[in-house]
Formats: sequence, C-alpha cells, structure tokens
Amino acid sequence: MELSKLDVTLRRGPDGLHLFERTTGLNILFDEISPPPTTWSSAPRNVAIALTNACDLSCSYCYAEKSIAALDINEVKGWLRELDSNGCLGIGFGGGEPTLYRGLPEICRYAAANTRMAVSLTTHGHRLTNELLDALSGSIHFLRVSVDGVGNTYERLRGRSFGALRERLLTLRDFVSFGINYVVNADTFPDLDAAIELAEEAGATEFLLLPEVRPASLLGGTIPSLAALASWVDKHRRKIRVSISEYGARELPTCNPLPGDTGLRAYAFVSASGILKRSSFDHKGIQITKDGILVALGQLNLMGEDRVL
Repeated sequence: MELSKLDVTLRRGPDGLHLFERTTGLNILFDEISPPPTTWSSAPRNVAIALTNACDLSCSYCYAEKSIAALDINEVKGWLRELDSNGCLGIGFGGGEPTLYRGLPEICRYAAANTRMAVSLTTHGHRLTNELLDALSGSIHFLRVSVDGVGNTYERLRGRSFGALRERLLTLRDFVSFGINYVVNADTFPDLDAAIELAEEAGATEFLLLPEVRPASLLGGTIPSLAALASWVDKHRRKIRVSISEYGARELPTCNPLPGDTGLRAYAFVSASGILKRSSFDHKGIQITKDGILVALGQLNLMGEDRVL
C-alpha cells in the first residue's frame, strides 16, 4: 500500500510523529522522532460533538444534558475546519440522538469532503433506516451503536424492541464498519457474554465497555466492582477488539501507544449548547464564540479541572 495514494494526516506530539489514514484506519507512530513542542498539533486528537440534546429514549442512567439545544450547522462547519487544520484526527457526532438532527447527512458529508478527519456517529440505532444509511454512505467512517443489555434487559432499560435492533445490527456490516457501545452497570453486567456474542454475530469490529459513571460517586455500586469487570475481560478472549472508556481503563491492563497525548491533547467534548468541555461529565466549560474553537480550547486549558470522576 502506497502512502502517497492515501488521505494521510500528520500529527506531531510528545510521543512522536503520528500518521493516520481515515478510510483504512491505518495508524503509524514514529516514536523515535521527537518534534519540538512548538510544532505539536494544537487541536485534540479526537473531539466529540453533541449535535442535539433531543432523544426519543429516556434511559434512567443517561448523563446527557436534558435542556433543549441544537448546534448551528454553519458554526459546526467552521469548527471542523479549525480542528482539521490544527491536527485533529477524528470527529464523533452524537447527542442526544444525532439521527434527530435535521442536518446530520449534510454535516457528515461536509466533514468527509472538506477535512481529513475520520467521521464517526454514535446512535441508539432505531432510526437507522436504509434511506438514512444511503444518505450517510461515504460520509461516515465508523458507526457506534449503543446496546445496553440484551433481550428483556435491553427492552426494560431502553423501552425499544431488542429484536428490531438485532435485525438492524445484522445488516449494518453491508453499509459501514461499526462497533457496539455497552454501558456496564448492575443491570447489564450479567449480559456481557451474550452481548459480545451478538456483536460477533453481527460483524462488529469493536466492543466498547463504558462503566456507568454517577456524579460524585464513581461507580456508585452500579456493577459489583471494577475488579469484577477486569476479571471478566481477563477470562474472555474474543476475536472482536474490546476497548474501554478512560475511567474504566484505570483498573484494567490496556495498551496505550500515546502516553504523552493526554488531557485536552487527547480529547475534548462540545455540548449541544456550544460549550467546550474536557469531557461530557464535566460541569465547567468554555462557550465557543465567534473567535473559534481553538481560542476556547486555549481558555479551557487555563481552567482547573472540574472532573466529576
């Protein structure tokens, strides 16, 4: 494979030179090279954007903001241009439920056509009609579907048909590479084995564990313990790639090739109200103004962390 024929992005940072190609997912790190700090890419490696707070589900453990808000599509386009030109590698659109955002196909097409960033989308999956998937074709590089529990557990927590979701999952591989997002709590922990089997059956390429976080209480007893989850991960060897959120990774053996790319160098979150935060769990943030997202990022860097975790 010739790099000259790929859409490669170069990111400079404390860990070296990072080459990324969004279509194939190819990552190459030249860690023997030490770029001067003055040349490091100034944007986070990945940024999540909540396009809207609207959602047609009402999961009891959902931490998303419940105020009515949606982002202006032209403002989002400007942020995408800034992030792309300053070394961001991936943008993740979410919500709320992003399929309820009227301009979703347009903003995905814009990001794919006008930036070199990988475009991902996180959704509950129930509004992924063939028509919408056709509209998104070629504009998203990875799809994340939230599946918390299976069977009766899923239907009790999410109030939607598990059978309908399973049927949709079994067809997704024909449209786009996708993964499963799985909130781990007392209700869903017993279903982990069945959920992994579903992911493998459907052809998912990643299974992302998201230990439930409750404000000011860490796990708050939502699963037996992180040690129990670590034991499960250790015992269950699967073909599918298993990953975990930053919080859960504190207790599990993980592979991190970019140990220097931490904090706002690694990740940032934009709420549907246009507030830039260190994560979706944070209380504090900076309103993004006409000065742009990179100015807001600089201001956020000067603020002390106010992590709920």
